[in-house]
Amino acid sequence: MSTETLSDLYADELRDLWSANDQMTKVVGAMVDKAHDPELKESLRQSVTGIQQHADALKILLKEAHKTVKKEHCEGMAGLVKEANKHMSHELPENKELRDAVLIAQYQRMSHYGLAGFGTAAAYAKALGKEQEHAKLTAIVRDIYRGDKYASKLAEKAESAAA
Repeated sequence: MSTETLSDLYADELRDLWSANDQMTKVVGAMVDKAHDPELKESLRQSVTGIQQHADALKILLKEAHKTVKKEHCEGMAGLVKEANKHMSHELPENKELRDAVLIAQYQRMSHYGLAGFGTAAAYAKALGKEQEHAKLTAIVRDIYRGDKYASKLAEKAESAAA
């Protein structure tokens, strides 16, 4: 797609995030089965639901922006997903607490990508005078940040248990 205006750039960011969310949903769903800690399992399950809701919001935002409602493959998330899958397939430790720490680290890497992308999309929406869209995107950023903060607490718990 041609990017000639900030509006085009905004739509490109939304399409990229949609793809990123779809990719992340699959790998986080696989993490649920590999996690040991019940709190982590539940957090990951809730994350899958949240990520799917964020993807649905992106589709609505594209439609409201009168842009093509079609995702573009996100290579950045593809790399993070590839790395997460590598860690989940051959490199998971036998120690369950360490395994949870590995899963959390991979989850947080992907979440941080989302924070950057949604934060950028929110800034573009604000610059374009799209106050409602800005508010929706900012709410998603807060939601992702809450999940990331909780994941950090679980990582500290897993790391101290494994020590």
